[in-house]
Amino acid sequence: MPSVGVLIFFAIVGAVICAKARVPGGAVVFALVALVLFVSTPVGAGLPGAVATFLSTLDNAATPALSGSGAVG
Repeated sequence: MPSVGVLIFFAIVGAVICAKARVPGGAVVFALVALVLFVSTPVGAGLPGAVATFLSTLDNAATPALSGSGAVG
């Protein structure tokens, strides 16, 4: 799909217009559409893996503090 960049641009513009018009539901829908389109591109294909790695690292860092063990690692 060669025009995915144009679709992402229009989804972001739609989200901004909805946010300015104080229509939060529309802004969220347009933002989610832009995110899905971005992840479907080769540039955004690594985003889900990067988010999963970040959350895993955050979980590994927070678990000792939350369980009270005091041990790191």
